Amino acid sequence: MDAVFLGMNEAGQKVYNWLNQRDDVDVLALLTEKEQLSLIKQLEPSIVISSGFEHKVPKKIIEIPEKGIINLHPSFLPYNRGAHPYIWPIIDNTPAGVSIHYMNEEIDQGKIIDRKEVPVFPEDTAKTLHEKLMREQFEHFKNNWDKLKEDAEAEQQNEKEATKHTKEDLDNLRNIELDEEVRVGEFLDRLRALSYPPRTNAYIEKNGVKYFVELNIASESTFQ
Repeated sequence: MDAVFLGMNEAGQKVYNWLNQRDDVDVLALLTEKEQLSLIKQLEPSIVISSGFEHKVPKKIIEIPEKGIINLHPSFLPYNRGAHPYIWPIIDNTPAGVSIHYMNEEIDQGKIIDRKEVPVFPEDTAKTLHEKLMREQFEHFKNNWDKLKEDAEAEQQNEKEATKHTKEDLDNLRNIELDEEVRVGEFLDRLRALSYPPRTNAYIEKNGVKYFVELNIASESTFQ
């Protein structure tokens, strides 16, 4: 079976390498830019696998592969469609997880082939949750590969449960006003969700200078 791979993130790198070691699939190309999508029309692969592709794929491209475009999304769809799905479960208390779904013209809204919930613990930050989701996404894909090679059954997403976030939503959280009133639990969750060293997310500003803030939480068992 011929395949094309779209995008590249931590899970995608592992999936891409794993596929290239197999005898039951031939990965014809790795595409990371929107301008490269026309190659799918030229190559006419049986399946396209996407993990971390940051561009919207037009319908005329989605319809080319016989088995469709399979997208790997690090959220428990339909929760946390869109950007930074490892942040919002901590802030919104929505389920975290990984999903495999057919791509359609809308962002992360295609039929779900399979999904798996991943627990979020009080000591998790955006970084630790992201790392867990990337590991689980790879394992989840491997466990579903035999199903994906066939015409995998899928279910419509429940729009009543759907949540979506953009990159701008993250930008709106980053600036912490020193005089704002907050509930302690909600504020700790916000800092956990913005802590992703060495990235500089949360910050306070004083006398025209930005000071970046991170939060470290460890369970009691860490010190035993």
